[in-house]
Amino acid sequence: MKSWPTKNPPLVGVVDNIRSLHNVGAIFRAADGAGFGGLILCGITARPPRAEIRKSALGAEESVPWKYEENTLQVIAELRRHGYRIIALECNESSEPLADFMPGKKTALVIGNEFYGLDDEILDSCDEVRDLPMRGEKVSLNVSVAFGIAAYELARHLFR
Repeated sequence: MKSWPTKNPPLVGVVDNIRSLHNVGAIFRAADGAGFGGLILCGITARPPRAEIRKSALGAEESVPWKYEENTLQVIAELRRHGYRIIALECNESSEPLADFMPGKKTALVIGNEFYGLDDEILDSCDEVRDLPMRGEKVSLNVSVAFGIAAYELARHLFR
């Protein structure tokens, strides 16, 4: 594992209660590709080293700095103290399209459980709730796919 950055990177991911080790690995891989400065794994989210994570991450769990913190609400509060704008990726009645969001200099993307999403307390603690448009019959994407799309969308604005 790379050590957590001493400086605050422009993009970080907060991964809350992701059950699937393969999803965790794919999130590492997408974070690496999009240029995220780190991931904070929270709650029941599995942590490297695990063969299942490595299989999907293809080594990105070694190149993306990460740390584990049990309490997501405390992580969000700490990131806010460091000047991050906190964006939840969730589709609900108050969410707005991620495509309309312009990230600031420091943005944290919060994603939640594959089945339940993010708890209301976590959503309420975020600065904004953003979603990805769903045009088909299904109402959601796989969490690692959604993270990847959102990560690249945020990076597109920040790393021009």
